Order: sequence, then C-alpha cells, then structure tokens
Amino acid sequence: MANKTMEEKNTSALSPSRRAWMQRGLILSGAAMLATGAAPRAMAAAADTAWPTGPIRLVVPFPPGGSVDTVARTLGPQLATQLGQPVIIENRPGASSVMGAQHVKQSKPDGYTILLNASLQVANPVLLTTATYDALNDFVPITEIGAQPQLVVVRADGPYKTMADLVDDARKRPRHVTWAIAAFGAAGHLACALVNVQAQVDMPIIPYKGGGPALMDVMGGHVSAQIEPMASAYPHVQAGKLRALAVTSAQRLASLPDVPTVAESGFPGFDMPSWYGLWAPAGTARAIVDKLQAETAKALKVPAVAEKLAGISFIPMGTSPEDFAKYSASELEKYRDLINKAHIKADA
Repeated sequence: MANKTMEEKNTSALSPSRRAWMQRGLILSGAAMLATGAAPRAMAAAADTAWPTGPIRLVVPFPPGGSVDTVARTLGPQLATQLGQPVIIENRPGASSVMGAQHVKQSKPDGYTILLNASLQVANPVLLTTATYDALNDFVPITEIGAQPQLVVVRADGPYKTMADLVDDARKRPRHVTWAIAAFGAAGHLACALVNVQAQVDMPIIPYKGGGPALMDVMGGHVSAQIEPMASAYPHVQAGKLRALAVTSAQRLASLPDVPTVAESGFPGFDMPSWYGLWAPAGTARAIVDKLQAETAKALKVPAVAEKLAGISFIPMGTSPEDFAKYSASELEKYRDLINKAHIKADA
C-alpha cells in the first residue's frame, strides 16, 4: 500500500472534479454504448463491419514537437496494430488548430479522417473569428483520451528560479517579460492569462504555431516563459534546457516532487490541466465511432503506451462518446466564463 503505481500518483495530481470525470467515464464507457437502441445499431454495424479497409488519417492541427503531436505519435502506432491498417499522422498546423479542425469538419464522414486535438478545440469558437465551426455539433465526439498537467518553464540558465522571480520582474518591467503560447486559445494561453489577471502583471502573450516552436524560442531566450503541457515541456526539463518553475495541477507531481504547484506559488486554487480528445466529422456512422472509442480505450491500457504516457504524467481516460460530449459542453462554459473574466478578446 505504501508504493503507489505511477498511474495512481498521476491521478492524484488531478483536481477532485477531474478525478470524478475520469471515474465516471470509466464506469459509463460500457453502459453508455448500450443506450442508443438495438435496431439502429444493428443496421449501422451491418453497414460498417468492413471498416477499416484502408489507411486512417489522424489529423494533428499542430506541427511536430508539441504535446498534441506527442500524444498522437504515442497512440497512433498502437491503433494501427489493433485496427490492422496504417494510421498516418497528418500535421496540419495553422490558425491555432483551426485549419486542421476545419479540414476534418469538411472531410467525408467515413472514419478515415479523424482529429486529435486539445481543449482549445472547444475554446476556439469562443475566441477566434476564423473558427467558424460549432464545437458541439459539427463533429462527433469519439473519446476523451486523457489529461495532463502543464509546466511553467523558463530558460534553464536564465535569472528566474521561482514564480515570484518571474512575477516580480514583470512588475518592475511591464511588457518586457513575455509569455510564449502554443496557440491562441490553448490551455497554456488561458493559464498565462489567468496568471496575468491574478498577479496583476502586464506580460504580453505571444502566440506560436505549436508548442515546439514556442519552446525553442524560450530556450533561445527570445521569450521569457511558457506554460506548456508535460508531454512537450518535460523532455526539455529533463535535458537541462528548461527550468520548471511550477506545475499547474492541484498537487505536485511524482516525477517532479521538488517543483511547487502554481497554487503554492502565490495563486491559491489555481488548477489548469490540458486535456485531449478524438473527433470525427459530423455524420460518421455510430458503429465506426464505437469501434474507434473501444480501440482507443484498449490502446491506452497497453503497457508500452501506458508507460510512455505515465512518464509525462498523462492520465489516460478513454471515455464514452456520450460522456465526452457532456464534458466538452461543460468545459466550453468554463472557458467562456474564464475568457470573460480575463478580458481575452477574440483574435481575428
């Protein structure tokens, strides 16, 4: 009992509400699939029993190197093995993931083009005039893959050792200390905005076309700091290129026990994870959606996949389509409230 598994340690980093969502999703993942009616399901299954018969394009709306891409490249090969067809990772960056999302929205709803994106998939229509899709109705939710904490990182050889150092410098030199973000509307962006509001500092937020390019500029000293998911930030911390000032989860991480939470660093109640999901174009057959959800949930339990994800404090979920739809709707309202409070203006 004294030695918790990595999954148990990682799960403890989630807020009570996120743990509840995960537990509820695991409970409902089987039951919810029985609630759609026998006759329609039987017809859909008969029509799609042959799927898949060719390669599946897993669209990542960011360039290689970021957290979304990392999750996709961890999950994709295992899905290919289970489905018996190639799963091709297709990076389509641009407009804070909008270009990739729009591409999937307009794709044929046959199960051969699906989207893997982070939480900004539901935040974008609130923030971006270019996001002309309806986050809840223009896509079929397949599953919430999981969630992970984010790290506040700075250049390893820079002057900042703590969040207090960063904030104090920002107060002394308004608009000189800057944030890099993976994309406008990403979880990191909302976290940076929340720090600015709570600390009452003026740290300009600079959007990039993905977490990888943003991290490179932090390492190069061109931008002061970044809040980025563990998947893409942690390897650079391990390599000694970045310094982690704080973690955005409610509790400290087993992998970084000496790194305080943002809440401990002067921001009580701060809890801002990044979560990831799979979506298909609206109109995709339920039989295909069910199969994708089941195979994703299965893949997340494969030891090699689970071990790699645990190494970045990723909490796998694999929830049902119904549960993911409900969670997405609740997150949309949460983001809308935060955007209003932080006075984040829509970016054209």
